[in-house]
Amino acid sequence: MLEALEVVTIVLVGLMVGVELAVAFVLNPILYGLPGDSGLIGRAHGGRMLGALMPFWYVGSLVLAAIWAVAAWRDPGIELVVVAAGLLIVSVVMSVLLLVPINNRSKTWTPENRPADWKEQSQRWDRFHYVRVAVIVAAFALLATALA
Repeated sequence: MLEALEVVTIVLVGLMVGVELAVAFVLNPILYGLPGDSGLIGRAHGGRMLGALMPFWYVGSLVLAAIWAVAAWRDPGIELVVVAAGLLIVSVVMSVLLLVPINNRSKTWTPENRPADWKEQSQRWDRFHYVRVAVIVAAFALLATALA
């Protein structure tokens, strides 16, 4: 049962890392390169779509890592799982305090109602997102190492 939990946790966190890497290094650069207001519209749609899914994914990943840490408390290498769970906590706190407020504004933006500083706000979200990606990549690496 513990092995299944470990595999499910790593797969879930790994998929989350993949999506967030794609957002940071593929999707957002594509959206920035689109003509006119297409990028703004695309980011708003992405904010609505991923903004509805990612809270469950982040919290679910954290819960699974915490369950793994408790279930394997006496096993060798558990420190890696505990640190990974700590990093996932950091990613959730970062999301709630830094990224979600910007996303909640930007997902409603249209060419008609966008604020004058919409590009600066989008770039601020991107900078915070890069840090969050680094945090979840580290958590994923620790979980994978703990399993190995």
